Amino acid sequence: MVSEKPNILSRLFSRFVAGLNSAGGVLIFGLVVMINLDIFSRFLFNAPIDGVTELVELSIVAIVFLQLGDAVRNGRLTRSDGLYNKIKDRNPRLAHAMGAFFDLAGALFFMTLIAGSIPRFIDAWERGYYAGNKGIIVIPIWPVRLIIVVGAVTVVLVFFGLMRKHLLALAAKGDES
Repeated sequence: MVSEKPNILSRLFSRFVAGLNSAGGVLIFGLVVMINLDIFSRFLFNAPIDGVTELVELSIVAIVFLQLGDAVRNGRLTRSDGLYNKIKDRNPRLAHAMGAFFDLAGALFFMTLIAGSIPRFIDAWERGYYAGNKGIIVIPIWPVRLIIVVGAVTVVLVFFGLMRKHLLALAAKGDES
């Protein structure tokens, strides 16, 4: 594949993606602590912690979208690429063309998700939607909806970056992949 020195913008974006991934990891750790505290509180004092269920539900969605860009960037997104790898071994140019197409398809899918998520984020922000019960615990939903939008935009940019690499490899002379 064509090698190029990453510019400052791509390095900053890479750090941003890694930062989102790290934030997801911190959120996972927080969930583990919170769930264990709830379990011990139930067992030792017969007093569950209010809102744990709601926080877990919202956090799982947030974690997925915080870590999705890094998973795509590092090729860890679940996929079946046995046939693709065989094609890559026999015809690297065809594999790069297929890779560019697949990355474009992924970007288009997430652009559709963004188009549906932005109005839901705005609605949650303007109307003050929340999870939980007033008087017990109220958790605003808009931060998770914002994370969905930011995570999906990040994934689109990652897919376009991957597609660019495939297109540069296709444009290069010869089959050195």
